[in-house]
Amino acid sequence: MAGKQQHELEEQTFCCSVCLDLPKEPVTLPCGHSYCRLCIEGCWDQEEERGEYSCPQCRETFSPRPLLRRNNMLAELVENLRRTSTQQASPPAAVDCAGPADVPCDFCCGTKPNKATMSCLTCLASYCPAHLEPHHSVAVLKKHQLVSATVPLQDKMCMKHSKLMEVYCQTDKQLVCSVCAVDEHQGHITNSVSAQTAKTQKRLVSRQKKVRRTVQQREKELKELNQAEENLKSSAQTALEDCDEIFTELISSMQRRRREVKQLITNQVKTASARAEELQLQLEEQITELRRREAELEQLSHADNHIHLIQIFQALSTSCDSPDFTPGAAPLRSFRDVTDCVSELRDELETVLRDAWPRISATASYVDFSLLPAPESREDFLRYCCPLTLDVTSNYPYLHLIGDNLRMRPSTSPYAAHPDRFTKFPQVLCSEGLSERCYWEVDWHARTLSAAVAYKDMERKSDESKFGNNDKSWSLECTANGYSFRHNNVETTVPGPRSNRIGVYLDYKAGTLCFYHVSDPMVLLHKVQTTFTQPLYPGLGLNYEWYDVGVFAQLVKLWQ
Repeated sequence: MAGKQQHELEEQTFCCSVCLDLPKEPVTLPCGHSYCRLCIEGCWDQEEERGEYSCPQCRETFSPRPLLRRNNMLAELVENLRRTSTQQASPPAAVDCAGPADVPCDFCCGTKPNKATMSCLTCLASYCPAHLEPHHSVAVLKKHQLVSATVPLQDKMCMKHSKLMEVYCQTDKQLVCSVCAVDEHQGHITNSVSAQTAKTQKRLVSRQKKVRRTVQQREKELKELNQAEENLKSSAQTALEDCDEIFTELISSMQRRRREVKQLITNQVKTASARAEELQLQLEEQITELRRREAELEQLSHADNHIHLIQIFQALSTSCDSPDFTPGAAPLRSFRDVTDCVSELRDELETVLRDAWPRISATASYVDFSLLPAPESREDFLRYCCPLTLDVTSNYPYLHLIGDNLRMRPSTSPYAAHPDRFTKFPQVLCSEGLSERCYWEVDWHARTLSAAVAYKDMERKSDESKFGNNDKSWSLECTANGYSFRHNNVETTVPGPRSNRIGVYLDYKAGTLCFYHVSDPMVLLHKVQTTFTQPLYPGLGLNYEWYDVGVFAQLVKLWQ
């Protein structure tokens, strides 16, 4: 390593100060400095008009133009250095020819220049590894600024002034050269490329973080989509099995009823046939008896003993007028009334099927994989706010509704009775049933608030009528000590910061119900994932004592 450093030091000592390389055909000036013959002659050719020729290093002038002679000793020394450098140099790495999308080396000769790997912003040229070597070995060239040759230098140059674009104009949002910055962009807000690069890198980092968050969100959505698909398949299989079982039960029930009706008719026919046979026997016996008497009367009509005729006729007349039995006639029997009953049953079943089928069809045919982005900020949630009003026919008798039926508070004057009114607990439902995305907020001051949703047909009178105590309502219970969630009389403790404003977000079709602490950002308190089968009605409930002051709960008017 020390030998290599010594060799590099010797090369730097004998370099031509014009081309910064080992001199080719070295010549020495009268002042003692040495140069390549072509380098010094090129410099003096530019000074021909003045008639004075100077040394590029010490600036000593000569007149007339000195005659240049070859410095043989220096030439031999340089040749030895070149050979040593060649021996010490490692084998050149394989270099690819420049393709259509590559930056070609500016110093490669021929029709197929090598691919440039670095560009020098000082030399304004691009180099392949072989031609870049002087920038790694020559002291002066080491100070040049090198960048990766990703784009041609022409793209970094000002077309008008052929200078590197080193200034960024914030006013016009473009890169310009130093001349353009002074002339055309005078008075504009400008930054150096390095300063603008620092700003851009900060924005790049911010954009990367945003993209990374978006990727994570999309991955989460993909996972949720895959899970939703699996849930859909599982739910569909369960629904198919359940529906098969239900329809099998219906068919079995109908077949059983059909057999029962057939059996009833058959039994009735058997009973009627037996009765008819009994009556037939009675009638046949009566007919036989009557025919016998008819024969006796016929025989008596030909008797010539008048006394005997009178005696016998009197007895026969009494027997004929008062027969021993009278079977009577059977009424006509028809099963048309049975047919009418079965027809009525068929019509009623058809009506039920006709009324229920649209909802069954709509529910079974709906599949939503649109993946609308879930709201994140409060501004996002407010896009789904919808007008709501408290239903004056459902509120607890001693809860008074005020403020366009948006606010409720305790009252000593009860409301009149109504079939839909809650009579057991201080709570109320809204008038609007929801089956889409919707968001609303609730302000409250009480011992306990119940922020709930429920089906319209939930219980209104019994202990099960409290929000969360049945399978038709879902309720977040808010107290000064914390939160709990109730559904189907099962209570779950919910952590979170206490809040006097609760946000409720419903995505009906996705089966999602969320409760939030309203803030910026929003804080999720509890999330429910289920399948809703009926429209949901928002509800509010309060727990308080009569001596409590300022008790109320209200829907926040978020809509215009």
